[in-house]
Amino acid sequence: MIVKAKFRCDSLTPTDGEQKILKMSAVMDGSEENKSFSRWTPSANLEMFISNETKAGELFEPGKEYYLTFEKAGEN
Repeated sequence: MIVKAKFRCDSLTPTDGEQKILKMSAVMDGSEENKSFSRWTPSANLEMFISNETKAGELFEPGKEYYLTFEKAGEN
């Protein structure tokens, strides 16, 4: 089973080192799609430390929305 969630990037903050701190929260308002997602996940927060070397930090932009998918590891 795969679960899909929708999050908004709240901030992407560089640290003193080679990382960025990404903070996201579940969408709650706006589009009809967001209202549908928030019905099932009304509150959620995510924080990740991203190494600049991976370039993953370039994907995220504060204020933009992103889908996250979750599935059990080892089950394909």
